[in-house]
Amino acid sequence: MGAGLPAGGMSRAVAVENAGGSGPFVLVCDHASNFFPPPYDTSLQISEAEKCAHIAWDPGALGVAKGLSKALDAPLVYSTVSRLIVDCNREETRADLMPCLSETTQIAGNRDLSADERAFRLNLAHRPFHQAIDRVLNERKAKGPPTAVVSVHTYTPVYMGKARPWEIGLISERDRRLADPVLAELRARGGLTVGDNEPYAPADGVYYTVRRHGEARGLPCLMIEIRNDEVTTPEEEARWSELLAPMLSRAAETVAGGADA
Repeated sequence: MGAGLPAGGMSRAVAVENAGGSGPFVLVCDHASNFFPPPYDTSLQISEAEKCAHIAWDPGALGVAKGLSKALDAPLVYSTVSRLIVDCNREETRADLMPCLSETTQIAGNRDLSADERAFRLNLAHRPFHQAIDRVLNERKAKGPPTAVVSVHTYTPVYMGKARPWEIGLISERDRRLADPVLAELRARGGLTVGDNEPYAPADGVYYTVRRHGEARGLPCLMIEIRNDEVTTPEEEARWSELLAPMLSRAAETVAGGADA
């Protein structure tokens, strides 16, 4: 199982690390945890195995994000409860915000939720998560350093019976300032099958956090997806953060150089 809530319990369903980091990135990790605080540890009516599976979180994503935070001196904001309680990377009006079905798994405890229960879950984790990102970005805007937003996720090697060949995918929408140079470096490195808007694209409804905090603010932004069989140990997580950190740094320098031109 993943880590529990930070000190403060149910009111602390979001964590912020290195809030004053001076590097050019703000990192976010929407699906960092598979923690189910009471009563959700029983009320969702899923098994212990399902709580540990990819339907509940993005295994390995937080380890990579923490490695990037350290390497890039970047603030990191992450959720500390499972996305099956409330998905921080979905609009509040989305049907899969509190999913009744995740891939092929029925989430019985999410059926027929009352308006009060939906509001409670939004106020538990979803709204505090986005408010925390806004605070970090607003503070940085006031101080003036350049800022780019990067979201870190992982995905399952097989989805709905279909294998996914990409070890890593970069997801972007209108803003390609980070995606293009990082894609080019990953592909030039060799030995990797790299997805461009694979295995997901913004049209799949997975881009809410980056769109809200990056695109909407006019900031360079990117969503990173790593296949989760690539990050099964701390050493593998570190390998990916060590690979990506200098690529992101060089991309940020390119963006800054273009702005100064």
